[in-house]
Amino acid sequence: MPTIIENYQLSLTLAAFLPFSFFLAYGVMSIPAGMMIEKLGEKLSMLIAFGLTFTGSLLFALFPVYEIALSSLFIIGAGMAMLQVIINPLMREAGGEENFAFFSVMAQLVFGSASFISPHVFTYLMRELTDYDGQGNFFVDSLSRLIPENLPWSSLYWIFAFVLIVMLLIIGLVKLPAVELKEEEKTGAVQTYVGLFRKRHVVLFFFGIK
Repeated sequence: MPTIIENYQLSLTLAAFLPFSFFLAYGVMSIPAGMMIEKLGEKLSMLIAFGLTFTGSLLFALFPVYEIALSSLFIIGAGMAMLQVIINPLMREAGGEENFAFFSVMAQLVFGSASFISPHVFTYLMRELTDYDGQGNFFVDSLSRLIPENLPWSSLYWIFAFVLIVMLLIIGLVKLPAVELKEEEKTGAVQTYVGLFRKRHVVLFFFGIK
């Protein structure tokens, strides 16, 4: 974030809109995602979710400006919100309900590992691509041709886009188990949510979590 603020000459208010646009997507997309999964099924919904995330990443990779970053982060957040709704029932079905807690913890371990690795990747790219002189390896040299010279960190979004293409291919090829949603996992009718949001405590919890 400090690097983004410096590169785009942002005030703290404008900088705050970047994470806000990402997490806003969770509030907007979670309920529609649940409805979509029931209608389209898990596999197609996952492909759409990863497709959205790929689109958001590629959009910013191609046009790395602040205004596009806001839209890009919202699109990526929408894809992530959809995946969050899809993955828990799918993980329960694929691994067995008796192993659900174990696989949930393993998923958090993978998530934590990525959080540990990502700053090292960021540091490596910043070191190699800042004032790049053409002496890097094939990977660095390829990225240098895709990014603006003054935005070495934007190379991360090309990496995201590539990883997401791989994910789309894997999901497209893998046969996923059919998921039978429990009663409490079903989204219900639109009127159910209208009724919930008329309750003051539900609204307070909603904004408290966000």
